[in-house]
Amino acid sequence: MTLNIGIAGFGTIGSVVAHRLAGDIPGMTLAAVSAGRKDVAEQRLASLGLSAPVVSPDELAQLCDVIVECAPTPAFRSIADPAMATGRVLLTVSGAALLDHPYLIERAKAGGGRIILATGALLGFDAVRAAAEGQIHSVRMVTRKPPRSLKTAKYVVENGIDLENLDAPLRLFAGTAREGARAFPANVNVAAALGLAGVGPDRTELEIWADPTKTRNCHRIEVDADSARLALEIENVPTDENPGTGRITALSLIAALRGMTAPLRVGS
Repeated sequence: MTLNIGIAGFGTIGSVVAHRLAGDIPGMTLAAVSAGRKDVAEQRLASLGLSAPVVSPDELAQLCDVIVECAPTPAFRSIADPAMATGRVLLTVSGAALLDHPYLIERAKAGGGRIILATGALLGFDAVRAAAEGQIHSVRMVTRKPPRSLKTAKYVVENGIDLENLDAPLRLFAGTAREGARAFPANVNVAAALGLAGVGPDRTELEIWADPTKTRNCHRIEVDADSARLALEIENVPTDENPGTGRITALSLIAALRGMTAPLRVGS
């Protein structure tokens, strides 16, 4: 059996996933793509040597078994709603969008759909989820990114924060993961996902720093539970096209796809 895969959003992440689907993931085929700019998506497909129709999100849900969502945050509902209405699998890294639209989980349950939140730019989800089966006392995450990775962030733009000539680390935010996800919806999906995996977004503490001493997008997680104490760090290499997105994000979606059909699956 071959699964038909659709990709919603055909930018930095979507094009990498599509390229890997072209013969590299057994049991899967690229069936269709959805994008805000049909002409741009068609040009990108051609440049990659790929052939797939560019369709609307509604059509994508009709054509595909699994929909890989990697579109801009404002487009999330237009992709997720038809996917859940048709009982599809939605694979996404948009933890912040899920926090804003929790009704989708109930729609998935009612319609036979499924939402898979991939690890994205974070590590340690298996350990956090395991700890959550016991009692977690606290979860804290500190994100440090080079200023260029944050200069177009919603919170930075709306508050007129100038990060161009920053010569020392600047703390931009301190609060809960839910608050952080709303302030930085395209930048800290990892914090939202951590909240969903552990004690919830309202009990997950988050700090966000613009740090000119960093060249990578860095996340440190500290978890104190009755089963273990965890301290996890990751330094993600930014993509050239979009410094706010790490290269590992697309790879996490590819790994999640591969795990759907692999005879051996290690971890989540």
